[in-house]
Amino acid sequence: MHKSAAWPLALVYVGLVVYASLYPFADWRDQGIAPWAFLGAPLPRYWTGFDLAINVVGYAPLGGLLALSALRTGRFRHAIVVPMMAASLLALSMEMLQSYLPARIPSREDWVLNTLGAALGAIAIILLAKMGAIDRWSQIRARWFVPQSRGGMVLLALWPLALLFPPAVPFGLGQVMERFEEAVGAQLIDTPFLEWLPVRDTELQPLVPGAEMVCVLLGLLIPCLLGFCVIRTRTRRALFVLMVLGLGVVATALSAALSWGPVHAWAWLGLPVQVGMAMALFLSLVLTLVPWRTSAALLLLSLGIYLSLLNQAPESAYFSQTLHAWEQGRFIRFHGLAQWLGWSWPYATLVYVLSLIWQRDAKN
Repeated sequence: MHKSAAWPLALVYVGLVVYASLYPFADWRDQGIAPWAFLGAPLPRYWTGFDLAINVVGYAPLGGLLALSALRTGRFRHAIVVPMMAASLLALSMEMLQSYLPARIPSREDWVLNTLGAALGAIAIILLAKMGAIDRWSQIRARWFVPQSRGGMVLLALWPLALLFPPAVPFGLGQVMERFEEAVGAQLIDTPFLEWLPVRDTELQPLVPGAEMVCVLLGLLIPCLLGFCVIRTRTRRALFVLMVLGLGVVATALSAALSWGPVHAWAWLGLPVQVGMAMALFLSLVLTLVPWRTSAALLLLSLGIYLSLLNQAPESAYFSQTLHAWEQGRFIRFHGLAQWLGWSWPYATLVYVLSLIWQRDAKN
């Protein structure tokens, strides 16, 4: 039996909604009005089609994922009402919490449209199920993936989104050490614990071309190895490798275009990157032949080398210049949410693979 990936994806989407609704999580204070006062506010004087569409579309995936989760667990009678009520309660909670954030404005209309969007998403899933699309996907998943693949599928679905935040090295996710040290140091200022913070003897040095090539190689090899842990046959693994390479290139080019302009969409594609991509393609195709346990071991080894190399290098100058714009809340980047995916994806993959090995060993 395959466990549905709809429920964990719904939880991820709830996190996205909470992040986007409450950003920037600063200056919380009681503004002297009841959190539910917006329910009795007069109708807004100005309203745009974009406002209407984004409030409906923003909650439709959540309603759809919750409905799909209900269908996959046999709760057919609750596949519309429960997702709509759950999403409505979430939207209402977000609007009420926004009353404590001076930078956000709670809105009754947003809540109603969010609820409508969730209902439409749930209805769309029910219609797809009646047309046989859900059963068709179940058949495809059964042919492609092993039963214990839900977590791997979620991580693979999030990988292209994690690449949208501009990394210092192409496909370089998880570079957090420098910013982590700065954040900890800032919190420990004027405390005796600051002296306990380790201090480097030398400054971080930029990656040499050979190290950059290795990071690119591992950055593409890691999602491929993750897929090999949950994909059944060698032929499908080979097709998956080509899909990973294509999605990685498209996501990285899109990130560069959003950050530095369309003219610079391919500026990242230097010689070390090209060589690393070619080596990743070759090695991934060769490793389609190995069993899942070998793939898991190689994945853990690759993650260790990959994170070690990336976190011994400083953020690039171009990266630092674009970081400010990403953290200032441009809607297309979901208020910097992509950077959290980029930072956390390798570590979440590490935890998942260790749990996968433990689960399969326990069953054996």
